[in-house]
Amino acid sequence: MTIAFQYFGLVWLFLLLPVLILVYVFWTRQRFGTLRFSSFQLFEGISRNTGMWRKHVLFAIRLMAIGAIIVALMRPQERNALQEMNAEGIDIMLAIDISGSMKAMDFKPNRLEAVKKVAQTFVTQRKNDRIGLNVFARESFVQCPLTTDLNRLNEFIAGIEIVNEKFDGTAIGMALAGTINRLRDSDAKSKVIVLLSDGRNNAGELDPITTSELAKQFGIRIYTIGAGKRGTAAMPVQTVIGVRKVQVKVDVDEETLTRIADITGGKYFRATDEQSLAAVYQEISEMETTEYNVREYVQHAELFYYPLLLALALLVFEYVLERSIFRRFP
Repeated sequence: MTIAFQYFGLVWLFLLLPVLILVYVFWTRQRFGTLRFSSFQLFEGISRNTGMWRKHVLFAIRLMAIGAIIVALMRPQERNALQEMNAEGIDIMLAIDISGSMKAMDFKPNRLEAVKKVAQTFVTQRKNDRIGLNVFARESFVQCPLTTDLNRLNEFIAGIEIVNEKFDGTAIGMALAGTINRLRDSDAKSKVIVLLSDGRNNAGELDPITTSELAKQFGIRIYTIGAGKRGTAAMPVQTVIGVRKVQVKVDVDEETLTRIADITGGKYFRATDEQSLAAVYQEISEMETTEYNVREYVQHAELFYYPLLLALALLVFEYVLERSIFRRFP
């Protein structure tokens, strides 16, 4: 709610008030009559201005009434702007690799922790979308179904951990199948999967290319991210003398990830460090924009009668005072 004036340009009328004050002061000083008395003893101790304060009070009331009339002429209004917003949200499933290779330290402090941080930032930016979370290694697990409770989703992301060694592996096909299953019945205008992996599909019964063809049939677009620097990366390994860092080959199946993205109309990205990973998620966020339809309505409520009533009340009050307790007797 805001208060505005239809004719704000009339504010210059307030300049008349100091002019009226000057005229009143000049007129008051000139308006003293003379009477002849043989002696002034009866008037000793009586100020020349005795009783003048009443005239000042009446003038002040009249001045306030004029100010209220000027405000009424400016036509104050109460304006309420109402917005009707239609947001066509997007349904997004995040698929994140939690295999043992995500412990690699080419990202700081490691790949998984860097991915979690960037994914949380991505989620926070998607205010009007439903987002879900799927993690995968040898098997695929839905951690969080599609939801608009993004704070809760970020709690799930924060809790992601590297899978136990006996469940290690990379089942990209199974991960895609799990996310497709969550999106296929969605009535959202746009359905998206953001899949991140640092390896090759080496587990599960489903082929990633076959499942990407299925995603295409359901109108699901897949963005794939290959995580890991090129060449080798330091990997912490538990030995009898403690944890040691060994260099292992980074083996991202870029060909498969690229084909998955191409089949569904998405795009493949390579992230070699945490900065490029953040840039990838930001680019995906900008490519998948939510559409808004906004209508604005402005309601006006006239308020000029309030200062007008105040002016009338002041003038009536001034009239009553002048005819009663401030009445002059000849």
